[in-house]
Amino acid sequence: MPYVIVKTGKEDKGLVNKSRMMIAIGHKKFKSKKNNNMLFVVCNILKIDLTIAFLIAIMILIFCPLVSAVENPDNENLAKIKVDDVNKDSFQEVHRTQGKVVLIYNEDALDEDDMELNNKNDIIPVQGDAVVENKKNGNSASIEADSMDYDNVRDVYHARGKVSMFYSGAALSADDVEFDNKNNVATAQGSAFLKMGEDTLQGDKIVVNTENKTGVAYKASAFYARNNFHVKGDKIEKTGENTYFIKQPSATTCDGDNPDWQITGSEMKVTIEGYGVMKDARFLAKCLPIFYSPILPFPAKTKRQSGLLLPYLAYSRDKDGIDIEVPYFWAISPQMDATFYQRYIEKRGFKEGAEFRYYLGEKSFGTFYGDYIEDTRHVTETTDMATSRNWQEMHKRWSYYFNHQTNFDSQFYLRTDLKKASDKWYFKDFSSHNYYLDNYAQTGEDNFKNVSFKGDQSLRYQESTIRVYKGWSNFNLTGMINSTDDFAAVNNDQTLQKYPEIVLTGIKQPFLNTPVYYEFTGTYDYLYRGEGQKGHYVDFLPTVSAPFNISRYVKIIPQFAFKETFWSRDDNQTDSKNKTADRTVFNASVSLSSQLSRIFNVNVNGWEKVRHEIRPEIIYSYIPDVNMDNVPDYYVPASSPFPMPGSNPFATVFGNALTEQNAVAWSFTNTLTAKVKDDHGAYSYLEFLRLRLFQIYDIHEANKSMEGVTQERRPFSDLGIEFDLTPHKYFSFMARNVYDVYDGWKQTNYDLNVKDWRGDTMTIGYRYTLDSIEEINLYLKAVITENIDGTFISKHDLFNSRTIENTVGIFYHKQCWGMGLDLTETDDDVRFMFKISLAGLINMGNK
Repeated sequence: MPYVIVKTGKEDKGLVNKSRMMIAIGHKKFKSKKNNNMLFVVCNILKIDLTIAFLIAIMILIFCPLVSAVENPDNENLAKIKVDDVNKDSFQEVHRTQGKVVLIYNEDALDEDDMELNNKNDIIPVQGDAVVENKKNGNSASIEADSMDYDNVRDVYHARGKVSMFYSGAALSADDVEFDNKNNVATAQGSAFLKMGEDTLQGDKIVVNTENKTGVAYKASAFYARNNFHVKGDKIEKTGENTYFIKQPSATTCDGDNPDWQITGSEMKVTIEGYGVMKDARFLAKCLPIFYSPILPFPAKTKRQSGLLLPYLAYSRDKDGIDIEVPYFWAISPQMDATFYQRYIEKRGFKEGAEFRYYLGEKSFGTFYGDYIEDTRHVTETTDMATSRNWQEMHKRWSYYFNHQTNFDSQFYLRTDLKKASDKWYFKDFSSHNYYLDNYAQTGEDNFKNVSFKGDQSLRYQESTIRVYKGWSNFNLTGMINSTDDFAAVNNDQTLQKYPEIVLTGIKQPFLNTPVYYEFTGTYDYLYRGEGQKGHYVDFLPTVSAPFNISRYVKIIPQFAFKETFWSRDDNQTDSKNKTADRTVFNASVSLSSQLSRIFNVNVNGWEKVRHEIRPEIIYSYIPDVNMDNVPDYYVPASSPFPMPGSNPFATVFGNALTEQNAVAWSFTNTLTAKVKDDHGAYSYLEFLRLRLFQIYDIHEANKSMEGVTQERRPFSDLGIEFDLTPHKYFSFMARNVYDVYDGWKQTNYDLNVKDWRGDTMTIGYRYTLDSIEEINLYLKAVITENIDGTFISKHDLFNSRTIENTVGIFYHKQCWGMGLDLTETDDDVRFMFKISLAGLINMGNK
């Protein structure tokens, strides 16, 4: 309910700039805490008519020191007035004099009961400020000001000096505000400023209807925070809920009074979530006109909108020629969209592509993409049997990708990840730019940027899957179809496919109430290929273990497993007697591990403590010899309980099929973890150093007979080394190496990352594999100036003595636009790529 609250008393001249009046108005009954208010006492006793009461009230106000509108030297007398049932005509006049407020009231005085405040929550407390609070038709508005008048006849408030008005989540401030309470219209002048959420409007004068949110601003500028959009105009008028009219408009996403670019015109009409039209539109770079159009239509949507996306512009000297791609985004609905890729490659032809995305809620979403080109480029390559080609005619080339997921519940989902290319050279020929590179993601955090492979010349195979998963508390069931395209194979018909694979898994769990644990895996495959052995394959692998501790430092886990395998071939490469068979493989192992740690107090640069932890482990494994007579080539006899990282767990240390094992493996892990306290007092943990060493000793190899054998015994496997160092957020180093204790280094892989607070970055990577790979990769980014970045990328194949890529790039960027150029040289091409970004203009489509 609206109120009138009046602060009375003498003005303290020493606090003139701090003192503010507070008034709330709109009710029709007086109530006062003061029982000695002589005006009400006299009116109550005399019961005279309104005219006589009016005259007596004036006399009393002049002569009686106890009435409510007198001087108060203490400036603390507060008359709290609640008005309910009296007509607005009860307020005949409001007079403001130096240090005083005088109310002229022309109704009967209230009785003693009405003098009580029945609801103290309806009274706004006032101490030295002027506040008007109006609640009309369910809408609330309040005004604060240094001084304020109320015209009861017109029902208008007039506030002056540091005025602030609040209504419906908006805040209006100015030097002078007049509020028409009857029509809900506020007129603000003098530094008028309106804030609605993060958006703002300012001008010489703002007139706004607080009920229907329409209004007009003169000599105004508006700011829309979501897109950092600045709009200026001689007149900005909101004509409806979502419609605007702007006279002499200018628009830009650049900050400041002198924007780097802007669009201007004579007038503009806009419908939010619809379209707008600007007349006499001009595009200006600084003050230089670049483009003119008598009428310029444009989309005006704050949500996803249809439109052109940022184009791709490049030139390839040897392979492609001019290369231009212009994507168009179509916002079909809030749950669906499509992007059409129109690409012209001078030396190849037109490439058409389309992406369709859908979101049917958190439980179902997906992406489909496909492209097609009639490639006219002639290519002759002689490398090896698998990758050589001689193309002298047009080739129809295509690719597609389909990713879908439906979550029936947290333990039941369907996931599809299908991808296919027309030929094994597709990703090599289009490695400079393609859809798959743009949407490659190593993590699945983005449901719509989730390509799991890097589509460039390094891609060796492509795998498609359809998977259905159902989980329970201790078990899960997975059904899958898996298809693989091997780009290194001469004939992909020889590649083994799984049509389908079904896996039932029992998670490790205690057996009844005993200290014994069990787990199992059961698998069915139909292994298919066009050429070679194929057929049904079933195996079942239960495992039993009984972990126990010796003191608090040693843990022992004895384990026993057996694998029962059955197969049935349906190819024509063998007779019927050898098509069906089975094998049983046993594995007994025991592991011994420990964990030792110590905590050190350091108190250096926010590091309060450092924990040093050592985890040694020894595993012994025994697998008896497996009969390998008349087995299919897809039979896997056994798996090692301690495989080498990066190696095949079904192979021996020499790479042969694992048909028996009598070996001991050891590993030794060191970690250093810091407890870090940040500037806000919050704690976090940083594992800044990790070193792990591991190796296998083959007892069979150490005891083998040397009769008739020329090669020496080599019981020790390669030594694996993993090292990670991350002492600071600006520095990291990683090494993954394999050392052959008999012949030296077999693999060495290093990655170094260094950056600083400015954004300067250096990344160096080195890859070496004996007799196959040696390459070095370098990435540099330098912040040359505040607005200029430089990049350098260098990739060298040292093994084949060739340059994979050298790229030099420079990018000039301002707050609202950027422009750059990349020059890339490979062993068979030179490519130029031009990049431009105008925030909010070129990237009109918003995915």
